[in-house]
Amino acid sequence: MHPQNALDWIAFVFLIIGAFAWGFFVTDINILDVALEAIADPLDDLVFILIFLSGLYWIQSGEGPEELWTFDEDATGGPPEGSEVFGGTWEVRPESDAPTAPNALCQTGEAEFPALVLGDAAYTDVVLSTSFKPISGEEDQAAGLIFRVQDEANYYIVRANALEDNVAIYKYRDGRRSEIRSESVDVSSGEWQELRVEAVGDRIRVFLGDEQVVETTDDEYPAGRVGLWTKADSVTCFDNVLVEAA
Repeated sequence: MHPQNALDWIAFVFLIIGAFAWGFFVTDINILDVALEAIADPLDDLVFILIFLSGLYWIQSGEGPEELWTFDEDATGGPPEGSEVFGGTWEVRPESDAPTAPNALCQTGEAEFPALVLGDAAYTDVVLSTSFKPISGEEDQAAGLIFRVQDEANYYIVRANALEDNVAIYKYRDGRRSEIRSESVDVSSGEWQELRVEAVGDRIRVFLGDEQVVETTDDEYPAGRVGLWTKADSVTCFDNVLVEAA
């Protein structure tokens, strides 16, 4: 987490000043004596309160922890531990060219919108990325990220499609998908690429590799969980799924 607004910066500065000030007071080798002196001395009390309140602000304003899924420690043949499947057939399996060997998470079934949530942490401002490889699919070869997930019928989607050569942002509301915005861009089939979304406030930016390809705003879902998504008969593999609070 990093300062994003005036209140964040004030708390951050107070925390740094307080930590330095506390360092000047804590000079006794006997930690218990120092702690007792700090309680008794009004100036030390003030410094302690300053540190405590600033730290408390940062703790409560923080969101879900940074987390990385490589699927290399998960059992093969099924979805990863701690995930929730909304649709499709998701299985951890060995992939010889996986960015982090030996495993990747692959969607191999057919459904309208195969989707899976990773973990229980909820994020407001979030950066979510994954390595993905579209393998096959006659109707679609899609790889997607879902974020600010409310439940299986309500969330945002960013999707790269190797058949259509485009990247799109969708809103999934009450089980119905509606496009917010899309842009044409080359998406390779059979190759590992990176898809990333940055959602801060109502602003949503999507990157393919290092290039920002589409951007929009929407404020219907302010926070939620994160996961992965494909469409129809897409057989797609994912690796190195990274999520962190923005």
